[in-house]
This record gives sequence, C-alpha cells and structure tokens, in this order.
Amino acid sequence: MRNSGNTILITGGGSGIGRGLAEELHKLGNQIVIAGRRKQALDETTAANPGMKSLTLDVENPAAIRAFAAKLAAEFPALNVLINNAGIMRPENLLAQQSDLADAEATVATNLLGPIRLTAALLPLLQKQPHSTIINVTSGLAYVPLALTPTYCATKAAIHSYTQSLRHQLRGTQIEVLELVPPYVATLLMSGADDPRAMPLNKFIAETMELLKAQPTPIEICVENVKPLRFGVESGHYNEVFAGLNTARPDGH
Repeated sequence: MRNSGNTILITGGGSGIGRGLAEELHKLGNQIVIAGRRKQALDETTAANPGMKSLTLDVENPAAIRAFAAKLAAEFPALNVLINNAGIMRPENLLAQQSDLADAEATVATNLLGPIRLTAALLPLLQKQPHSTIINVTSGLAYVPLALTPTYCATKAAIHSYTQSLRHQLRGTQIEVLELVPPYVATLLMSGADDPRAMPLNKFIAETMELLKAQPTPIEICVENVKPLRFGVESGHYNEVFAGLNTARPDGH
C-alpha cells in the first residue's frame, strides 16, 4: 500500500481503531473520508483533523450502502483505498437468548454483510484507479473465539475467509487485498477502554502503521500482541490459548 497520495474511506472512522487509523493516515498526506452511523462522532473527528471529510452510513442497510457508494463516487472519484472497519460486538447467552436473535442478526448484518455489500458496491470505482487497496479488519478472535461473543467471533472468522477469496479473485487486477488483525485493544467496543489487559490504542495504531508502511505491505497485518491468537493452531497451543481466553473471568474476559 502506498503511504501517501491516496483517497481513503474508513468505515467506523469516528472512534476507536477507525479514528486512530484515520488520523495517522491523514498526517501522511492522504485524503481521508470517514463514515459511520454517529454523526456527532464523525463531526468531532473531522473538526479535530482539518481537511478530513465524513459521510454518514448505516452499514446494516443494503439500500443505504448503494446510495452511499454512488454519493462517494461522485464526490471522491479518486477513491482508491477502502478500509472495512465498522463493527459491533455484543455478549450473547446462548442458553437464554431472545427468540428473535436480534443481537446475532445485527452483528451479522454489520460485521459480515456490511463489508461484503460495501466492497461489492465500490469495486467498480476501485477498478478504475491505477492502484487500489482493500483492507478488511478482522480480529484475533477470528482464530480463537471468545465464547461470550459467539456471533462476533463467527463474523470475523467469516470475513477472514472472505478476504482470502477476494484476494485470490482479484489477483489479476491492480487491487491488493489486506487483512488487519487486531488483538484486544482499549476501545469502547465491549467497554474495553479502561481495561488494563487491553493493548493501549495508541500503541496498537503505532505498531500497525509501521506494518502498513512496509514495502511490500504484509497481506496480514498482525501486531505482536495478536500473534498467540492468530497462530494458536500453528504453534500447537490452540487449546491452551482458548482455555486462557475463556476462563480468565466468569464473563469470559
């Protein structure tokens, strides 16, 4: 991925990892467009970073995604980087869940269908550029699940698989496909912002940016903290890692 001169869309860019990436990529001389549901968070981020742009987007809504893609292409025809970062994470008690499965269905719509739909909608525009990049944000939990959040982990595993297929199908094009694999990071997702066991957001962003700047950029962007999860199977320690992840506290954290 080029370090500068890009036009980059980051979903979920108003807070957490999305905002951290947006601000650092903005500093490198890229045109950043952040998108998300919460206009206030978007406005706060753009106000703190002059020149950064924002558009509201509900990634659960297929019609909204199509309208958004058309608006984006009209306003930012040079768009050449898509970072699918928006996501939700909700605890689920599978023995006492709601009959309508509202949390599970919202998680699938946001974390899995959202990136698939947005990628499909923007592929024609990305194909027009001399060089383009798609970055899908998964999770270390795609590789070793946190049992407390089964649907979240399942969607991240699915996006990992989808990313591999997307990369293979686009291998003959000018579009590179990368996967960003965060560990447990101190963000508002699942109230981890104040958890001392979470990797500080600034440290995660700094290490991630160094990997993004590498030439060639690794197809899987893994900070050191996530490697026990990402390579649990390969290392032969999967059962140990799973047990440690899911027995640390009664709630699975």
